[in-house]
Amino acid sequence: MNKISIDNSKALPFLPAGAMEGMQTAVEAAHETLMSGSGKGCDFLGWLRLPSSTENRFLSEIQENAMELSRIAEVLVVVGIGGSYLGARAVTEALQHPFSQLQKKRDHPVILYAGNNLSEDYHAELLDVLSECSWAMVVISKSGTTTEPAVAFRLLKEQLEKQYGREEARKRIVAITDAFHGALRQMAEKEGYLTFVIPDDVGGRFSVLTPVGLFPVAFAGFDIHDLLDGARDMQEICLRTPDFTKNPAAVYAATRNLLYQAGRKTEIMVTWQPHLVFLSEWWKQLYGESEGKEGKGIFPASVSFTTDLHSLGQYIQEGTPNHFETVLNVKRPQRVLQIPPDPVDGDGLNYIAGRRLSEVNSNAQLGTLLAHVEGGVPNIRINMPAVNEFHLGQLIYFYEYACAVSGYVLGVNPFDQPGVEAYKRNMFALLGKPGYEQQGKKLRGELPGQKG
Repeated sequence: MNKISIDNSKALPFLPAGAMEGMQTAVEAAHETLMSGSGKGCDFLGWLRLPSSTENRFLSEIQENAMELSRIAEVLVVVGIGGSYLGARAVTEALQHPFSQLQKKRDHPVILYAGNNLSEDYHAELLDVLSECSWAMVVISKSGTTTEPAVAFRLLKEQLEKQYGREEARKRIVAITDAFHGALRQMAEKEGYLTFVIPDDVGGRFSVLTPVGLFPVAFAGFDIHDLLDGARDMQEICLRTPDFTKNPAAVYAATRNLLYQAGRKTEIMVTWQPHLVFLSEWWKQLYGESEGKEGKGIFPASVSFTTDLHSLGQYIQEGTPNHFETVLNVKRPQRVLQIPPDPVDGDGLNYIAGRRLSEVNSNAQLGTLLAHVEGGVPNIRINMPAVNEFHLGQLIYFYEYACAVSGYVLGVNPFDQPGVEAYKRNMFALLGKPGYEQQGKKLRGELPGQKG
């Protein structure tokens, strides 16, 4: 089958008899809430029909501008935080050669990231390497005032203008921002940057299929038409019906919510391909920000096997039984690599000589699944035919739809993130931002060693 599919057979034994059928009503209600636009956060449902409403000529415009920029820059720095960079990074790292920076002749340009942390060393070292190469940047922010990307943009803009002069630097900056408002929009219009719009009705963590994700993916040399085709395919499946027999994303949403109700408060996303580590990072933001509120929500964690079997495998197998696993299973690898025989056989591996490494990995996966289920860990398996643009598009929409349904089943607004503002207020106060003086004084009095 050339589509994303799901197997929850290793989760059902951990649920009461008939639980899935009972959850059907809740999932259908959540689906109808989405379709009618009548639920919490309904102003942010632009992602729901985004794949089908995105015209191919718009994709071609993005791809052409990205290719034109790649002709003058071998490196693109993506400046953004959260959904402004995680989706693009998830897709590009899934598709690109993991050692491309060491290739003498690279197949694709290099993508680097800034503005997703406040590390002085990280940004100083980034500036060091950029001074020795040809580069450009895309800055992604609706407001242009989010601290992390705004600080990085200041630093990088100064470096770019030093290297190339102000006029040439303008040609090497792309702004993806609000259509009309915000500091970045004003600067982009003043400086004449190439711009693309973040739709008002699409939140950051749902924005990977907008220019936020599409421009970096296109610059990296991957096919955003295929990416959207996959998303359109999954949109049609998901929006047609919440019927469990025909909608794998509905099955996923229902199963994970039933496990949560059964006391499984942590979901561990398991990948078996290093390429997919940042897909897990994107997934964690999508589900963590969407569900973690009002004292509710499944905690999203991730592991990369077999690597983490030698660190966290013990805990997953025999630790506190409050978690379940969702395994992302890639059915078809891109390359062929066989294990050679050895005449001495000092490592005792001749019994698998001649077999493909993917066969060994698959059996490690099946052996782990059986061991963990036997150890009391429920398991959901999401099957992905191959890692390519089309199936990544399918998977992105699969997760987005399931996330929205899960949030509504849980009874929260899956499209806001009020808790994120708490750290920002404290940071502004401690840094002395105008208007936060009183709060700053109060906070400093609460810090160790600051009283008296």
